[in-house]
Amino acid sequence: MTTRRNFIRKSALGLTALAVNPSWAASSLTGRKTDGSLYISKRPAPGDRNFRSAAVEQTIARVKARIKDPKLAWMFENCFPNTLDTTISFSMQNSRPDTFVITGDINAMWLRDSSAQVWPYLPLAKKDDHLKQMIAGVINRQTKCILIDPYANAFYREPKQDGEWRTDYTKMTPMLHERKWEIDSLAYPVRLAYNYWKTTGDSAVLDADWTKAMNLVIQTFREQQRKEGKGPYKFQRRSERQLDTLNNDGYGNPVNPVGLIVSSFRPSDDATTFQFLVPSNLFAVTSLKQIAEIAQKVTNDSALAAESTALAKEVNEAIQKYAIVEHPKYGKVYAYEVDGFGNAYFMDDANVPSLLAMPYLDSVAMNDPVYQNTRKLVLSEDNPYFFRGTAGEGIGGPHIGYDMIWPMSIIMRAQTSTSDEEIKHCLRMLRDTDADTGFMHESFHKDDPSKFSRKWFAWVNTLFGELIVELEGKGKMGLINSL
Repeated sequence: MTTRRNFIRKSALGLTALAVNPSWAASSLTGRKTDGSLYISKRPAPGDRNFRSAAVEQTIARVKARIKDPKLAWMFENCFPNTLDTTISFSMQNSRPDTFVITGDINAMWLRDSSAQVWPYLPLAKKDDHLKQMIAGVINRQTKCILIDPYANAFYREPKQDGEWRTDYTKMTPMLHERKWEIDSLAYPVRLAYNYWKTTGDSAVLDADWTKAMNLVIQTFREQQRKEGKGPYKFQRRSERQLDTLNNDGYGNPVNPVGLIVSSFRPSDDATTFQFLVPSNLFAVTSLKQIAEIAQKVTNDSALAAESTALAKEVNEAIQKYAIVEHPKYGKVYAYEVDGFGNAYFMDDANVPSLLAMPYLDSVAMNDPVYQNTRKLVLSEDNPYFFRGTAGEGIGGPHIGYDMIWPMSIIMRAQTSTSDEEIKHCLRMLRDTDADTGFMHESFHKDDPSKFSRKWFAWVNTLFGELIVELEGKGKMGLINSL
């Protein structure tokens, strides 16, 4: 089975790489027709699409018609609906919506990815009841998954006895595709449920099972503060990849129990070095506050509200004390990882939550001076995983390795920018590094976009579409059409 780390290869379409001149130096598409005749939709035929939404189709038609660049319009049409077209399995179970969402080329549902994949459609849910039901189904399915195992990151639709990672040294069960403990696996479902309720006013998904799952979220966060020993979770895997397993008998590197939460793995599914992963702890604080608000205003659960609020306060105070570090060049910044003993890792990884993406997740304010210092650091070569080449520049990570830029990081750079020139720079790179496939990829080589990983990665496709829709909604079509 194809996995995230072995998918790098030449485009199966056999298309040539784009020009070796830096993409952001180009003002127009070189050697391309201007009438759009080359750009034939890559979407499945209507009858072959997994899920259809009238509101999404209307958005595609409206936004695409306003994009003057034929290639960018083509890529938007291909990418924005990719989650709906190819990854959704929707049904009604016991009169309740149930939605299983695969990542693309891996036939399993990640709590993180599935939340992020449907997120861009949430603003449209009020005008499309079918779409609203589908997103409610994702929340219901995620609630079931958390109740199955709060430490797991990825699940099967039905029990599977021969799962790919069934031999991992951890408490694997047939419903689990993978059991890597990542804070964001629990934070993302909270984000989706909270914003679904805020957007639609529908609280039906916030039922007794959801409350039970949220209590389990808090229990898991508490266990992974490791104040009372190492906790119940451990993980090891037979692998040639160092970051696919944990040292110290599966517990990872030691931490000082200062109030932060251990995340054994990053959103990339790579093991952390210092286990207090800072962007994920910030994300957890936001999620705990959201749980508390729902408990106060919807479920009338004062105990859950109080516990969520107290834990959010404790973790946030620990972040301020231990995760903000003086950098010799940039001043006070958020470290990527710390251990509570005084050790800190200055880097960023492309996967979200990342340091770069914190305002996108409502974890820090855009104008927070510590964030702005951090942003300068992570978008420079002082970040060991920032790569710059003839095709583009951006953040990657050890999951794929040297010189591989993740489009996700370029999208997050645009999402967290207040500069029109920087946003245009990002849009040009995204447009010009698709290897002429019409889709985003997990990563591409900094000098040769035809070398990429994952030709079917729905999260980043939909995320690209979200960026375009948001720019259009902010009155930025002039910016988009000035590339």
